[in-house]
Amino acid sequence: MGKLVSTIFVTLDGVYQAPGGPREDTRGGFEHGGWSFVYGDEDFGRFVTEVFERPAAFLLGRRTYDIFAAHWPKVTDPADPIAAKLNALPKYVPSATLTHPAWANTTVISGDLVKEVTALKERADGELQVHGSGALVRSLLDLGLLDTVHLVTFPVVLGSGLRLFPEGTVPTKFRRTDGRVTPAGVSIQTYDVVGRPDYGSYELPENA
Repeated sequence: MGKLVSTIFVTLDGVYQAPGGPREDTRGGFEHGGWSFVYGDEDFGRFVTEVFERPAAFLLGRRTYDIFAAHWPKVTDPADPIAAKLNALPKYVPSATLTHPAWANTTVISGDLVKEVTALKERADGELQVHGSGALVRSLLDLGLLDTVHLVTFPVVLGSGLRLFPEGTVPTKFRRTDGRVTPAGVSIQTYDVVGRPDYGSYELPENA
């Protein structure tokens, strides 16, 4: 059985919207697109290459799928470690509006998300990877389907934009399993999902 693994870029204030470019995602009048670009040093590139060594398939939100589909099919160099995997491996997109995807090896998921994703995990020989797709990541987390998160935090605050964990996110406990910080200050932390949070108190007992 495979693992469902998310890799997502966020700012210090939790924004995941449009890390790659100014026209990537302008919903809500967002004007800060491209905020991750200046931090792309060799260590960051090495991490991304490592991630793309492990996928068996991809699960992408509709907006991320459209962004990827507009770019990666044009990258035809077989030595490109990202394009080679994205173009060749199966891609699954939960969507009620995507009907005729042009990107090869794409399957649209229109049924029950829990049933469909569980079946994909059972068939996967390796990682079923989610890239970006913040709304989908929250849904997968809330439904108890997500196994691991690579939370890649960039040293910038934007003050606006779509947040990865807004109010109403299901309370979740994680266990850190790996981590590093690049010379440019990007914090790359890996967490496994372990269930619901534990609670306690620093207050002294009344009779202490």
